[in-house]
Amino acid sequence: MVPQALPAAAKGVSFASMNLSHRFFALQDMLETHADLWRPRPFCVEKPDWVARYPALQADVLALSDEEVIALEADDAARLAWVASRIPALNGLRSLTEVPRSEARAMPLCDAHFDWAIPGRKREQIEAFAAALDPVDAPVLEWCAGKGHLGRRLAMQGAKAVTSLEIDPALCAQSALLATRARLAQHMVCADALSAEAQARVATHHVVALHACGELHRTLVRGAARGAAAGFSIAPCCYDRGVTGDFRPVSAAATLRLDAGDLRLAITESVTASGRERRQHALDSAFKLGFIALRAALDGDGYRPFRSVPAAWVRAGFEGFCRLLAAREGIMLPGAVNWDEWQALGRARYAQVARYDLVRHVFRRALEVWLVGDLALGLEVAGYRVKLGYFCDRAITPRNLLVQAARA
Repeated sequence: MVPQALPAAAKGVSFASMNLSHRFFALQDMLETHADLWRPRPFCVEKPDWVARYPALQADVLALSDEEVIALEADDAARLAWVASRIPALNGLRSLTEVPRSEARAMPLCDAHFDWAIPGRKREQIEAFAAALDPVDAPVLEWCAGKGHLGRRLAMQGAKAVTSLEIDPALCAQSALLATRARLAQHMVCADALSAEAQARVATHHVVALHACGELHRTLVRGAARGAAAGFSIAPCCYDRGVTGDFRPVSAAATLRLDAGDLRLAITESVTASGRERRQHALDSAFKLGFIALRAALDGDGYRPFRSVPAAWVRAGFEGFCRLLAAREGIMLPGAVNWDEWQALGRARYAQVARYDLVRHVFRRALEVWLVGDLALGLEVAGYRVKLGYFCDRAITPRNLLVQAARA
């Protein structure tokens, strides 16, 4: 429940019209209260826990046509409205997950050199992120820099002493080459962002992190109190990366129990996938579900996870796919298998999963805003003034939330 008296460490962070801590606790309460709607993973269970609680919702969602499923999956507001019309307690989710757009500043134009080796969508993300940053006077440290594209863009617009930290020596070398070709002062440091050496480098710097994954961005925030950074600008991504066992939040205010599978809910959205990629995903999932059903019939066990499957195996057809996977998993197939029957079952299970996922996906933005709120509260406790916003449209990237922090 939302506490009547908030801890002093959680006060003073503004988030749209609601104090961030109030919003954080309200989201946490909503997620805990309705955990049966989003914790069960329809791919892994035939009937999620909520089916017994909301039989009318189950009937309605299974009755949706393929076209209606596609339309609802593509429209967050419509999907929430559809589910909330059957569970009115969810009507508050929309206001709890709305964040303001970060104010974009005018940017100096780039010369032709900047676009070297940058994919188009990544280029848009960098431009939007850089424009959304508050003015930075401190030297810049680019965290998990890759080829240093963001650091190079900030150097191009006059940032002080840009240092780009990256673990991969090959990417460091490419970054150095690109900076030299662009005639920009950008220093590369080859180091593991999780190391004490990397953490020591944040002192006196403004740290920027565009899509640093999971523990790579949480490590920054956990070390904020002792790291003496001037500030942070973090756009988190891939919240499950580096999580083994239970998720360890940053803020003491976070009591929601999560594992890596729960965290993946926050990043299930793919706004950039083409129609062909979506069809390929559907076929791949149907093949896996058909195999899972066949394996369960053979050994009597329920769902068991398996490692990722090479994309090329799907091109072998359903029978070939199952034989390859069975050989890898050490499963003895019988001499006669009605492959058409199991493939049809896989397709039927995928149709069911896609419909049950509509209910689960109502909570993916809520979980993401809660996770980013955990970072923001952690930074505030460490002595920073914090604000949150989104820096670009979700068509450019759905991972568009931006945490900005400056020394209080």
